[in-house]
Amino acid sequence: MFKKKDFLSLYVIASLLFGLKTYVMYRFMFTMDIENIMQEIIIFINPFVMAFFILALSVWLKEKTQPKYIRTMMVLGSIILYLNLVFYRNFGDFLTIPILFQGSNAADLGSSVVSLVEWFDIFLFLDLAIVWYLTSKKRDIHTVSFRPKKRYLVLSLSIILLLGNYILAEIERPQLLQRGFDREYLVKNIGVFNFHLYDVVQQSKSKAQRVLADGNELSEILDYIETETTDHTDTDMFGVAEDKNVIFVSLESLQSFVINNTLHGEEVTPFLNDLIEDSYYFENFYHQTEQGKTADSEFIVESGLYSLPSGAAYFTHSENEYQSLPEMLTQNDYSTSVFHANSASFWNRNVMYENMGIEHFYDINAYHVTDENSVGWGLKDKDFFDQSMKYLTNLEEPYYTRMITLTNHYPFTLDEEDATLAPFDSNSKTLNHYFQTARYLDESIEDFFTSLKASGEYEDSIIVLMGDHYGISDFHNRAMATYLEKDEITAFDHVQLQRVPLYIHIPGHEGEVISDVAGQVDIKPTLLHLLGIDETEELSFGTNLFGTREKAFTALRDGSFITNDVIYAKGNYYDLETGEITEENLEELASIREQVQKELGFSDQLIYGDLLRFHDINE
Repeated sequence: MFKKKDFLSLYVIASLLFGLKTYVMYRFMFTMDIENIMQEIIIFINPFVMAFFILALSVWLKEKTQPKYIRTMMVLGSIILYLNLVFYRNFGDFLTIPILFQGSNAADLGSSVVSLVEWFDIFLFLDLAIVWYLTSKKRDIHTVSFRPKKRYLVLSLSIILLLGNYILAEIERPQLLQRGFDREYLVKNIGVFNFHLYDVVQQSKSKAQRVLADGNELSEILDYIETETTDHTDTDMFGVAEDKNVIFVSLESLQSFVINNTLHGEEVTPFLNDLIEDSYYFENFYHQTEQGKTADSEFIVESGLYSLPSGAAYFTHSENEYQSLPEMLTQNDYSTSVFHANSASFWNRNVMYENMGIEHFYDINAYHVTDENSVGWGLKDKDFFDQSMKYLTNLEEPYYTRMITLTNHYPFTLDEEDATLAPFDSNSKTLNHYFQTARYLDESIEDFFTSLKASGEYEDSIIVLMGDHYGISDFHNRAMATYLEKDEITAFDHVQLQRVPLYIHIPGHEGEVISDVAGQVDIKPTLLHLLGIDETEELSFGTNLFGTREKAFTALRDGSFITNDVIYAKGNYYDLETGEITEENLEELASIREQVQKELGFSDQLIYGDLLRFHDINE
């Protein structure tokens, strides 16, 4: 069938080299958990199977064309792998089609991208150098000229290997392709290249949903919102902030693990720690963002819907019809604005804000930015708040405004004169400096409160402080385990690290620490309740945090969920107190899990189908 020299053919050698590189990256550069021997086998064979399928197609080409095809495919494959690696180092996730279309953000990434590149990455292109040498020096030896029968044999073999890979993946994870919300599972079982093909199909389907939608799906979703999420009871908190200004501060990348915690014997966030005493502080509050991060956080708060499983609605669905929080407040005589010292087009904000009913956007053009007052992603937070005050004090009252901070952003760089806390000492430069920028953010919030009180804005306002998303990805789990004094970061720990601080500070109110689980989707109905606006008429998957919680869970975008007793993550249920796997009440928990998937699916339907265009909100 095959001669000995066939096994030294260029496509075989290239497949082995590229497959080996891909396996090394999967196993040792992406921090994917390997849970059993079957996953170990699958993640080993997949890179070679996929490389063989793509590169073996060269046997259908003329001998002189084969080297060019193989080099081109290896270059493209290497670029795809490396882009995923760089993205993963920051976000702990894999690239998707919508993220690629957000390339207009790339110009603003600056030092973030540079810091993700390591010197040893050059060795990831060693296979290309070897193949380039073989195709330039020994071209005739390694090319092949097969008869049609043997060509079909090679093609059949590559297809059989692919099917075998998929069958093993289905055995390991039944209904794998129906679990698209967990990209890590997909990559572990079918590889990054097949994942990208799957993603293309899924994105094509989502684009078709709007075209095919006719509004018939809406009634079931509205019924679900009415019966499962809407709180019809008033509480003592209803209207306590009526006609007051709302100042909503988005705390960039701030996670709850630094709150009431120390480094080198010092509090990391001393002001925010003290602020708990006279604020409503939610200690089990989770971010629910996905690939859009800050943009997702904004979207969830303003719309009451979940972030998308892939990409960001701010880019992919900015023209949709929404029932936004700013629009509802405008109808109640509020002026609305956003302060953010960044480009208006970043995350497509200039388009989305207008659609969401935000009347004024104070972008980078409203600020004086110099080399001295900027670092990392731009204007330092202290200067940002200081320069914002002249605009804030002139807003038409009552007003609702969001202020988005920048300094505590990856890669967490800070000028030496601004660092008032020594860095952590671990194998992660990212985590080491995170504590310094978190401290700086804390100091900037303290200065902002001082300015609010001095200007007279404080007494007439409620101030909401919320962490927008995680700052430290799974890529830094080893260092995080060192700081938290744990042997490792488990799936349970990972979910707990998705907690972000939420403060609702109402001057004159005594503080209260609230332990019930909650998420960003709950912000919209909660603010409406506090402002005395009937939230029973708003469309949201969230629940008023001061009322009777209708839902038994807080859902994360990857399908994990948290109740007051249990965390579900990566196929297991964990006792919330002990962190141990539990097998109690499995039937009830399975029912909650089904509801989580149903709710996330309903939210996706509303966005992908633009279903609210069929809904008369006033009616």
